[in-house]
Amino acid sequence: MRAVSLDVRRGEVVGLLGANGAGKTTLIKMMLGLVRPDAGEVMLLGQPGTDPLSRLRVGYLPELFRYQPWLNADEVLKLHGRLAHTKQSADDRLKLLSMVGLHDRAVDRVGDFSKGMQQRLGLAVALVGEPALIVLDEPTSALDPLGRVEVRDLVLKLRERGVAVLLNSHLIGEVERVCDRVVILDHGRVVASGTLAELLGQRKVTLRLDNVTEPAHERLRTLGLVEREQDKYTVAMPDTSVDGRAGADNFDSADAEVSRLVTDLVQLGVHVYGVERSRISLEDRLLGILRAGADSDTSTDEAS
Repeated sequence: MRAVSLDVRRGEVVGLLGANGAGKTTLIKMMLGLVRPDAGEVMLLGQPGTDPLSRLRVGYLPELFRYQPWLNADEVLKLHGRLAHTKQSADDRLKLLSMVGLHDRAVDRVGDFSKGMQQRLGLAVALVGEPALIVLDEPTSALDPLGRVEVRDLVLKLRERGVAVLLNSHLIGEVERVCDRVVILDHGRVVASGTLAELLGQRKVTLRLDNVTEPAHERLRTLGLVEREQDKYTVAMPDTSVDGRAGADNFDSADAEVSRLVTDLVQLGVHVYGVERSRISLEDRLLGILRAGADSDTSTDEAS
């Protein structure tokens, strides 16, 4: 790692992105005291990361984990509650299992669980003790599409409760939908960070229109600057998120804004022939950064 600096605030989801070997998992292990940094300082919830007490309210789902196959799901949560010095009742454990879709498997042996079910149990373990910070390393890697949606909804609920979430995932679409900020690592250093709006630019919508009257022009201008090329009108959409936040609600809000715009234009007598929303994807942005870094490394090697 080289001069990596980042923070995760309460009620915020921060995504870690980067190629294999970029340093994402190593960074997480440093945060959690599993690997000692050569220099710098880790602070967890206002305390030095070297202090074991700083990790009492930190939940962690590692990328690779195994639970004792002879225990059932309830016993796994009971064990980790004891390890975390957390008082929990049977009802508390059942609520955790319900949150991850395992409420009917509480007394089933973990050794009989599928990989996806074990992943869900790992999420429940990470939530033991109502942590203020949760670190998730590839939390949806073994889940089917429905399971990924459920994890996404769970992360958003944790954010609403004021929990800080650090999410490491190769599923860029998931990161784009739930993360407030994104940090991109490459060869052990931060090469880009910021909200999606900062990293990807503002959303735009291009409409093919005819019979655009002055009132219709005024309606288009309510969204900001209007660019025209023949029958194509491009307007910048307002940021519907809060403090640049992502999330399914904000995607829905943007869609609703476009729908209202089209409805108003039609009512003003405009003929609408096409609507296209655009913005560079997070995947394209990530690939562009990593390719630029690879080209830079190649140039340095050739120069030396």
